[in-house]
Amino acid sequence: MRTAKPVLRESHHKTKAAQETFDLGRSLSRQLRLGDVVALYGELGAGKTEFVKGICSGLGVQHHIASPSFIIINEYPLQLQGERATVNHIDLYRVLTTPDLLGLGLEEYFSGQGICLVEWADRAKSFLPPHRYDVRFQLGEDESTRTISIEEFDGESA
Repeated sequence: MRTAKPVLRESHHKTKAAQETFDLGRSLSRQLRLGDVVALYGELGAGKTEFVKGICSGLGVQHHIASPSFIIINEYPLQLQGERATVNHIDLYRVLTTPDLLGLGLEEYFSGQGICLVEWADRAKSFLPPHRYDVRFQLGEDESTRTISIEEFDGESA
């Protein structure tokens, strides 16, 4: 199992509307590079997909973004850093077993030249690369408030 070493950067945010969650994702997109993995954690309705929509918007994805709950992986082509690339939006909500995870080829996605956005990342913890962004969503005191923490881990394996 690969584990992450020290956190390179850490930030905490409170959003009070879906648009603010979207905007925070858009802001994170400016830091992302080819090969990056963003692991998203949080319960149903916590804002993960809205955050993904913001990242995709910031990266210039021109497709409609929806959670790929039944398809599991949506691939969105884009130009990034002068190269043709793909944003791989992976939703593991319906994936419950290790054989199912192995069948998806996650390690190929994670080692590729795209950017991977993984909802329900806790289901693939042992597959996640050591350099990644972990984004954790918590529901707030009312239905529109979210607390979102973002940690970037370095690429050294423990």
